[in-house]
Amino acid sequence: MNRQNFCDKLIEEFDRGLRTLTKSSRITPRENPAKDIHGTELSAQEMQLSGRLMRVNHAGEIAAQGLYHGQALTARDETTLQQMRVSAKEEEDHLAWCEQRLNELQTPRSMITPLWYIGSYAIGATAGLFGDKWSLGFVAETENQVETHLQSHLDKLPIHDDKSRAIIEMMKEDERRHGDAARNLGGVDLPKPVQKGMQAVSKIMTTGAYWV
Repeated sequence: MNRQNFCDKLIEEFDRGLRTLTKSSRITPRENPAKDIHGTELSAQEMQLSGRLMRVNHAGEIAAQGLYHGQALTARDETTLQQMRVSAKEEEDHLAWCEQRLNELQTPRSMITPLWYIGSYAIGATAGLFGDKWSLGFVAETENQVETHLQSHLDKLPIHDDKSRAIIEMMKEDERRHGDAARNLGGVDLPKPVQKGMQAVSKIMTTGAYWV
């Protein structure tokens, strides 16, 4: 019976990952924060810049789905598991908003997003194996780095791109809450070498997604 349940869980995880990577139209409980913003028409150069930045954010949200799904797979405490699921659901909103904005900016999704999902899933599942306090600490540090990264995008966006700005600002607020929730549930501070390693991986991902 347990073996059957494990197989069912693997099939469910595969289906969830496939839908994350291929779904083109997503219905979210929260409205897109840029829904009622008309904004100023962007030049071709401004559209290209905004599109590339939003593509990076979209790739980051794909990675976030992989991370949370992987951690939920190996979470031991029910409270931790539920928090992972809540955060993953809110990250789905971000994914949908980024996809909508990419379509508006006529920018294709990154071609290497499957690599980020699979890699992040493996990292999340591995972090969970070390125990919930380390898994939650990994979430808290990830969200802290993402919040910093999103702020850098707000600084780089074309000044007239109010739609992208509204989306990123809401994402930034959500990431802060996710990090706080992870710390409040007992997440510990990760060793400095681990934090540096995470920053290096993030740099590779953002650079790759910006151009490809």
